[in-house]
Amino acid sequence: MNRTEETRTDETRTDETRATTATASLLLDDQLCFALYAAQRAVTAAYRPLLAELGLTYPQYLAMLVLWERGEVPVKELAAALRLDYGTVSPLLKRLESAGLVRRERSAADERSVLLVLTDEGRALRERAERVPGQLMRSTGLEGPEIARLRAELHRLAQEADPG
Repeated sequence: MNRTEETRTDETRTDETRATTATASLLLDDQLCFALYAAQRAVTAAYRPLLAELGLTYPQYLAMLVLWERGEVPVKELAAALRLDYGTVSPLLKRLESAGLVRRERSAADERSVLLVLTDEGRALRERAERVPGQLMRSTGLEGPEIARLRAELHRLAQEADPG
């Protein structure tokens, strides 16, 4: 067993020990919420320089991911996909619109609905953004299977913890 494997084994044992006592503990490092918060801040910080090259913030990048994946979408659908309320999404969309990446249009089928449409510039940005996931993965030091497992566990956690 090499030193890295020994360290991971020791970390696993420590995490398993914490898991059995965490339900009654008020220690910061025993809190799931703090581990998630610290990881989220670290990952977002790793994204920052990659997204700066694209002229996007992290929330804008997430919105663009939805648009690249789904194409034209109602604002309500984008907000639901990002798990954000309309008041949070609206200023984000204004900045994307000002940057010339999206435009808002009234739906022909339902005038109450506002659709988000990628501009040519927004579609072209996708090609440059395709490098971001691989660069981020390399910066974490995690391998593909580890990331897939972690992502699945986080999706499960979000689903289980969601009161709605």
